[in-house]
Amino acid sequence: MLGGLLPYWSLYLQDRGFSYLQIATLMATIQLTKIVAPSVWGWLGDRSGQRVRLVRFGAITGSLFFAGVFLEPGFYGLLLVMLAFTFFWNAILPLYEVITLRTLGSQRDRYGKVRLWGSVGFIASVAGVGGILEWVPVGTLPWLLLPVFAGIAVSAFLIPSERGEVRQSAPSGSLRKIVTHPSVVTFFLMNFLLQVSHGPYYTFFSIHLEQHGYGKLSTGLLWSLGVVAEIGLFLVMHRFTRRFTVRQIAIGALFLTMIRWLLIAEMTDFVAVLVFAQLLHAASYGALHAISVQYIQSFFGQHHHGQGQALYSGLTFGAGAPSAPGCQGSWWTV
Repeated sequence: MLGGLLPYWSLYLQDRGFSYLQIATLMATIQLTKIVAPSVWGWLGDRSGQRVRLVRFGAITGSLFFAGVFLEPGFYGLLLVMLAFTFFWNAILPLYEVITLRTLGSQRDRYGKVRLWGSVGFIASVAGVGGILEWVPVGTLPWLLLPVFAGIAVSAFLIPSERGEVRQSAPSGSLRKIVTHPSVVTFFLMNFLLQVSHGPYYTFFSIHLEQHGYGKLSTGLLWSLGVVAEIGLFLVMHRFTRRFTVRQIAIGALFLTMIRWLLIAEMTDFVAVLVFAQLLHAASYGALHAISVQYIQSFFGQHHHGQGQALYSGLTFGAGAPSAPGCQGSWWTV
């Protein structure tokens, strides 16, 4: 779903006649609901222990609201539709993260080998949708995404339901003590700023490439290339975590992220350079996400794992990845 939505939804909105400001506002709804939804669903998951059932509910309800896109309701109507379906859709992944890590238990360093399948799905979707859109109008994009939503719902029902668990009372003030710890504050600030740098990329990268003469298939392949690098990183991430500290990995990945944005900004017309820049997605997303998910589990513990994962999702991928209203022409002018 993410692979079909992120690279092409801005092109779909442009095809529908929306301005750059309206496109940025509509794309920002994806991030806005990430601020609220993970906290709500994370709290419900921690309290009830029924995370799989919550995932199923979110997938089905999100699909129903997404169908509102076919009514072509105009800017404000589409804004409401996107707010509704992303509120439920954004609830799914943080819950899955907790389910995965709880299942892995002491083998949490194998998280990357599980998570890489999300990246495989992203690549298949980006390449597949990009290829199809070379032959059909971009206005058909919602019809391509609706079956994917249905697939999410079906796959959620293939996972065994959890037994409801009685949540043991956490020590009074323990969550506040965790979130105010200087290391945790710094961790969230780092991820917030990282996602701020990704905001224009996710919103306008496809339009940027189109303005430089790249076709939809080329755009899809470039998006996919970054995720291929991410998959490779996930496969060997356990070796890095054993050899380097979290601090060393974070600093190295942030430096490579800075290089990536500079290359895309200044050398878009050079395909070889752009390919290299997309390979750096392994650092700008893969490495930092892998260490962050494990860091959350370690620091927040059993009592607050779900809320910690929700805070990570909301404060970084939600608040930290805004679209860029006011952009004119190339998105790098922001």
